[in-house]
Amino acid sequence: MAAVHVKRAFKFRFYPTDAQAAELSRTFGCVRKVYNMALQARTEAWTLRRERVSYNATSAMLTAWKKTEELAYLSEVSSVPLQQSLR
Repeated sequence: MAAVHVKRAFKFRFYPTDAQAAELSRTFGCVRKVYNMALQARTEAWTLRRERVSYNATSAMLTAWKKTEELAYLSEVSSVPLQQSLR
C-alpha cells in the first residue's frame, strides 16, 4: 500500500510600516544589483574563457564590491540576502 503525501499551502499577508517598507525596498534593490553583477561576471567568464565561476568566487567578489566607493551602500543591508542571491 502506497503512502499518501498531503501538500499544504499557507497564505500570509504582510503590512509593513513605512520604515520596514523602505528597508525591504533597499534590500531588494541591493539583492537585484548583486545578482545582476554576479550573473554578468559568470557570463563573461564563460563566454571569454570557458571558465565556470563558483559560489566562493562570487562571494569573494561581493566582499570586494562592498569595499568600493560606488558600491559601499551594499554594506548597509543585511549580508544574508546578498549571499543567498549568489547561490
